[in-house]
Amino acid sequence: MSIELIKAAILGIVEGITEWLPISSTGHMILVDEFLKLNLPESFRNLFLVVIQLGAILAVVVLYWKKLFPVSFGKRPALRKDILAVWGKILISCIPAAIIGLLFDDQIEALFFNYQTVSVTLIVYGILFIIIENRNRTHSSTINAISQISYRTALLIGIFQLLALIPGTSRSGATILGAILIGTSRTVAAEFTFYLAIPVMFGASFLKILKFGLHFTGLELGILLVGMGVAFLVSILAIKFLMQYIKKHDFKVFGWYRIALGILVIAFFLVQSHGVI
Repeated sequence: MSIELIKAAILGIVEGITEWLPISSTGHMILVDEFLKLNLPESFRNLFLVVIQLGAILAVVVLYWKKLFPVSFGKRPALRKDILAVWGKILISCIPAAIIGLLFDDQIEALFFNYQTVSVTLIVYGILFIIIENRNRTHSSTINAISQISYRTALLIGIFQLLALIPGTSRSGATILGAILIGTSRTVAAEFTFYLAIPVMFGASFLKILKFGLHFTGLELGILLVGMGVAFLVSILAIKFLMQYIKKHDFKVFGWYRIALGILVIAFFLVQSHGVI
């Protein structure tokens, strides 16, 4: 087996774990890529770090198929209005990030895809998780089911999702924090975040592939398939773990993890820049 395929599998594991936990998958992928670079052109590496998310997204589709597929099959197949309403709210939530992402994708990538940004955002949002969860001790949620999310609430969550355009923030972290601040329960915030990932990541992957083109070599195609396949399997486990975990615990542990990782990354690259390692 090519060493590049092994690297792709390791990156798939990282993606599958970090995409759904509020600790920033893009941030982790950028950091891991510093140590485990694919020996391929930079344009393909950038594509891989985004398109690998398609494997993670398929896990959401599989796990939540019954809640997301809007057609009921019986003697008379029919559209389910409740699920169509959920999709309407999902799409509204995606509008802010879609507009800003389309307009400023290249600029954001050039300016912020580096360890300095990742480190700072890991720490800042780690602190916010702890502060908001401490605040929540004296507040009760007002939205305890997906059906209770209004179109206005969906748009507000979508505005919070804009923060995730900066690597290290965590798309799930930004939307979960925003949803909790608005009054959504942890489980509903996490589940709605999973739903939002479907159009967001499909859209981001489509744009990357459109820019790169479909002229993959055999090795590049194999690397994409291995990365996505591993990300899919690991995501199934990660999503199930998170939904069980937050039934009895809050998100503060992820906040402390983010802070510790951010400090570690800053320390590592400072030492590296001074030629110690």
